[in-house]
Amino acid sequence: MLPLLVLSPFLLIPAAAWLGRRRARYLALWPAALTVYFGTLLTQVSSSGPLKAELPWAPSLGLTLSFYFDGLSLLFAVLIAGIGSLIVVFSHGYFGGQAGSGRFQATLFAFMGSMLGVVLADNLIALFVFWELTSFTSFLLIGFENEKPEARAAAIQAFIVTGTGGMALLAVAVLIQQTSGRLDLSALLADGTGFQNAAVYPAIAVLLLLAAFTKSAQFPFHFWLPNAMAAPTPVSAYLHSATMVKAGIYLVARMTPLAGGTALWSGLVAAVGAITMAVGAWRALTETDLKRVLAYSTVSALGLIMMLLGVGAPAAIGAALVYLVAHACYKGALFLVAGTLEHETGTRDVRDLGGLGRSMPAVAMAGALAAASMAGVPLFLGFTGKELLYGALLGHGNGWTNLLLALAVGASVFLGAAGLLAGVSPFAGPLGRATAPDRVSATLAAPPLILGTIGLIVGLWPGAIDLPIGLAASSVLQIDAGLHLALWHGFNPVLALSALTLALTAVLYWKSASARGRIWPRTLGAERLYTFSLRALDRLSEWSLPALQSASLRSYVLVLVSVAAVMVGAVLTLKGLPPWPALSGVRPQELAAAALILIGAISAVRASSI
Repeated sequence: MLPLLVLSPFLLIPAAAWLGRRRARYLALWPAALTVYFGTLLTQVSSSGPLKAELPWAPSLGLTLSFYFDGLSLLFAVLIAGIGSLIVVFSHGYFGGQAGSGRFQATLFAFMGSMLGVVLADNLIALFVFWELTSFTSFLLIGFENEKPEARAAAIQAFIVTGTGGMALLAVAVLIQQTSGRLDLSALLADGTGFQNAAVYPAIAVLLLLAAFTKSAQFPFHFWLPNAMAAPTPVSAYLHSATMVKAGIYLVARMTPLAGGTALWSGLVAAVGAITMAVGAWRALTETDLKRVLAYSTVSALGLIMMLLGVGAPAAIGAALVYLVAHACYKGALFLVAGTLEHETGTRDVRDLGGLGRSMPAVAMAGALAAASMAGVPLFLGFTGKELLYGALLGHGNGWTNLLLALAVGASVFLGAAGLLAGVSPFAGPLGRATAPDRVSATLAAPPLILGTIGLIVGLWPGAIDLPIGLAASSVLQIDAGLHLALWHGFNPVLALSALTLALTAVLYWKSASARGRIWPRTLGAERLYTFSLRALDRLSEWSLPALQSASLRSYVLVLVSVAAVMVGAVLTLKGLPPWPALSGVRPQELAAAALILIGAISAVRASSI
């Protein structure tokens, strides 16, 4: 039963394609039901421990498709299904029955199923398969408007970058199988030994982090995410705030008990996360396109969460998970607000937007709620996450964490200003150049308003998420996290830092127009390395392929045989075996068969016609 529920979005693809054009809003009922069901499983896991479910795959070979349900995987599953249901409703209003909306819904459900597979898969090979499916389906979603060159280029770029990480994840699965003889995460976690003492541990750690960093847009791989804003807004809201970019976060959190706890792991995760946090926050305010403002702020938030996972203390893990939930709510809402503005006014340029609050009151309310949470205003979930962030870093009190704390405060100031720019500026002040709409449909206004309201309700009652956050933190730490969230912690240095952050956020927001374009040299960027690499590969292909791809059977066979010989010889040499066969014990008929094969191969190469 459980495996079929996990795979159910794939089973609903035909229904999504059929209903997508006219009745897409009804499709939201299923992911909403999955959200409730996964939520009830949290209670079951709390009382009886993690669950494992298997679906026979190839029984004759002993292969099964297994899924693992613990606090961490269920927290992500609830976010994937819950926000997915709101995206389905929003996309119904966004596309309005246009041609291709059925294709969009079908692809969206395929992506949803892939993401559920990533966070719930127990087998590392299955995890890799679902991981690659997210790359493929996101390629289709980012390039959904395939008539636009920028959409095609962004889809290809995202696929190449994240696909590279997928190959690294496959190599990790092979190394882990060779090291432990196991591929099931549940068995590896139950064993509790990890790979820190294995000879191949550095390779496992680096390859794991490469997979996570590419997927979660960490520096220097962060450039693909802002470029992916060429996708329709429902795609941006779902893939790049709540699901796909969180896959790398999930991978680091899941593998921390097995590969974490070393200087290599903690140092790389914390340092790369901190750099990503600073770069993304700094760059967010230089943009004028609302979606790119939100994209760079997402890069920064992902870096912040990754940094906390690198710090690794129980308080830091709890802060990372609370911040993850808060970010999913407010960033999803802000992306949907930006999409509504573009849909109704025809522009996303913040310089043309203003004074729209009277004609779009519900959307304005959603933007204000989400922006307040993103800025860390008290009573919102974003405030709770920021308090936990500062508290986790202050608790260490050494030079390294003090530097991280200073960077976190600075990044929070820029992120808060970016949130106000996206959620408040379009609706405040005098009317801008954009035309105000007559009315906004409920399918466009309701989803962001729901997400913004959740951020307020949970902020007022943070204890409501004690169970999911505590279970998820316990899964990462492999001990009882004992996490209890509260709205008020008294007057302390953490509250002082929060107040300072809000004050500086207000000043930066006030001066954001004059600061834009001055605070980042746009000629600098990691994307240049990607472009240079592609050009180098093109040059290599132009030089080498004419000789190899000459439409000649001889050249093709020569390449295949040469590559096979080199690879086999290299493996035999590394294994300490002679690169030639031992002839002792070979029977005459076997030598005759080998000779016939050799003669046939030589004759095929020398043949002048087919």
